[in-house]
Amino acid sequence: MTNKEVLQIALEQSALDLNCAPGDFLKDGNVVVSSVIGEQARKYYREPVTANLVTYGNNIVASVKEEVREIVEEYIRTFEFYHCFETPNMHWLSDRLLPLGHRVCFMAEYYLPDVENLPERSCGYELRLLGPEEFQGLYREEWSNALCKDRKELDVCGVGAYDGETLIGMAGASADCASMWQIGVDVLPAYRRRGIASAMTVRLAREILKRGKVPFYCSAWSNIRSVRNAVKSGFLPAWVELTVKPIDFVEKMNRTEPSGG
Repeated sequence: MTNKEVLQIALEQSALDLNCAPGDFLKDGNVVVSSVIGEQARKYYREPVTANLVTYGNNIVASVKEEVREIVEEYIRTFEFYHCFETPNMHWLSDRLLPLGHRVCFMAEYYLPDVENLPERSCGYELRLLGPEEFQGLYREEWSNALCKDRKELDVCGVGAYDGETLIGMAGASADCASMWQIGVDVLPAYRRRGIASAMTVRLAREILKRGKVPFYCSAWSNIRSVRNAVKSGFLPAWVELTVKPIDFVEKMNRTEPSGG
């Protein structure tokens, strides 16, 4: 699989996610389409989604509910496309969405592998290929990036790092859609900064490609540790997303239960 083929597969999947055409992400001008989450969209795209703005570095494709279409169109017309994913411009958008009951919720950067730069890495610990049968009993907090207990059926393979028989790190692949598998990584705190994360990530990426799927990686911009791992492992920034959700959804995410006394 070539880098050109990897990008094309990603564009096709993003088109399924946003209800647009793959070529829309490569146009000079912005594109606005009606929001529809189809059966082939990534599994973590779930209603309610008010709007989703995506750029692959050329323009913005915005998938929107009709009630916010005019606001989003004005927003992406007012600011240069890459500034639409930055503050203070996002306050412009959020302030106008609030009276309608919506606000900016998620922001993330996504990475694709440079298939010409995925050399095997050594970390000094044994790496083992894992399958769903080995995941039982591992759905715990320390492996919550590598595995997802709410979508266990999507966890298809992984790579574990072992100190003797002790699992010290894990990279897991989630079959979030038919053609692309997402990589999540965890390393126990005492074993960090030893190259374990990148060794597992590269090994898993190569395994995913061997199975005919495209590995992808997601990180918040502020998670420098994760970003460094992506780059060190041969992944490069490919696209970014900004998602608008109803206010009650955002407030529910931010709500914390008081601790018992």
